[in-house]
Amino acid sequence: MTDLAELTRQAVQKLEPNRHGVVVAALAGDRTEVQASGRLTTGSRLEIGSVSKVFTSLVLARLVEAGEVRLDQPLNDFLPAPAGITLRHLATHTSGLPRLPKGMLLKALLRPNTPDPYAGCTADYLIENLSRIRPATPGTRFRYSNLGAGLLGLALSRHAGLSYGDLVAREITTPLGLTSTAVGGPVEPEHDAKQRPVQPWNLADLAGAGGLRSTTTDLIAFARAHVEESPITAAVGLALDVEHRVNPFLTVRLGWMAQRLHDKLGGHLQIYHNGQTGGAFAFVGFDPEKKVGVVVLSDTARIVDGPARELLRELQSGA
Repeated sequence: MTDLAELTRQAVQKLEPNRHGVVVAALAGDRTEVQASGRLTTGSRLEIGSVSKVFTSLVLARLVEAGEVRLDQPLNDFLPAPAGITLRHLATHTSGLPRLPKGMLLKALLRPNTPDPYAGCTADYLIENLSRIRPATPGTRFRYSNLGAGLLGLALSRHAGLSYGDLVAREITTPLGLTSTAVGGPVEPEHDAKQRPVQPWNLADLAGAGGLRSTTTDLIAFARAHVEESPITAAVGLALDVEHRVNPFLTVRLGWMAQRLHDKLGGHLQIYHNGQTGGAFAFVGFDPEKKVGVVVLSDTARIVDGPARELLRELQSGA
């Protein structure tokens, strides 16, 4: 039987250097193990960055299951937008839209340490910005887009007549009992890659791309809802069944990335997403076939994917 405690401890040891704190959680069947370093605990709340995108896409799946919207419904049914872009395209990063709103990439390159870089991304700004973008042909190729994911959150919020945060609460966090996952609210002290203190980000109306904050406790429950029955099982099934191939090794589902490991590494399926803000890094990954999962939260903006995916692979091999 897999020694969850030892594997989790090893992952923490690999991640501790150059970070103020890290929390690692592993689930295998009905077992869960969580270990932390620094001042962080299972209840420590941090920004989760682009892990928010899978919540946004799961909201889409919930609304599709309820018959409120269609996967292939045009974005311009909800917002003024270029023709041809659908909700499916936004959730699978195949909309042809750029990674960032027009003009933001140059600003990010010229001033990479700008605090709160998305604070000006209001609905009016995003819609006006969208009018100046000529996207590539939608549905043809994968092009990761914070803008697209944010517009998906905004479109669904407008459809529901709720804020993005309230919509996520109605469709995801309340059904799953996730009490600490929301837009805004306090977080633990966070740090940039050089371990200097930074302030959390406010993503305004781009929140669907990266505006949520959460805890390891909530995220492990969220991961568990993807490997066993839960109140959102039907939507999870839809989200994981939709598939666009990025390359021979990688596919994108609704929100999630998915990779089938080489046979020499076990041939297992890893479904995952990471997220980074100015002061935090998050990773959530799981295997619905083996019913195992991993969550990592770091209060320092340094990538955690290597040890996180290695831990997931160890759990898959031992399941």
